[in-house]
Amino acid sequence: MKWSAQGIGSACAIAAYIVDQASKAAASAFLSRAAESVEVLPIFNLVLTRNRGVSFSLLTGLPWWALASLGLAAVTLLSMWLWRTRAKLSGAALGLIIGGALGNIADRIRWGAVTDFLDFHVGQYHWPAFNVADVAIVSGAGLLLLQRPKPQAS
Repeated sequence: MKWSAQGIGSACAIAAYIVDQASKAAASAFLSRAAESVEVLPIFNLVLTRNRGVSFSLLTGLPWWALASLGLAAVTLLSMWLWRTRAKLSGAALGLIIGGALGNIADRIRWGAVTDFLDFHVGQYHWPAFNVADVAIVSGAGLLLLQRPKPQAS
């Protein structure tokens, strides 16, 4: 079976969304009964937080519906890009970003904030908590950056 860039992107978006939402549900169920933080490794904890802003809690003052609307606008633009791309790696990358964004948008609509639960740290220095949607978005962006532009035919 031959997959198109759009098919690969759609599959990546669906997978990223499902894994994100399932991991958030599991983390919420587990951590609601657990202590504030559960140490998994000396550099990794599970914590349950709700981020009312975007990356690094930026734009925290905006209402949830404004951030959800911005996210939907971004998903629309990325979907148009996905529709036009022919490169399978671009399709996968855009799908990961779209699926991750939709996972965070779903949280904003449901809870008014994004559920974060992954906490990496070195000593007392913690990276801001994040989730699987964030991993999908960053991975997709990284894949887009790794692509080399094709040489122009002369």
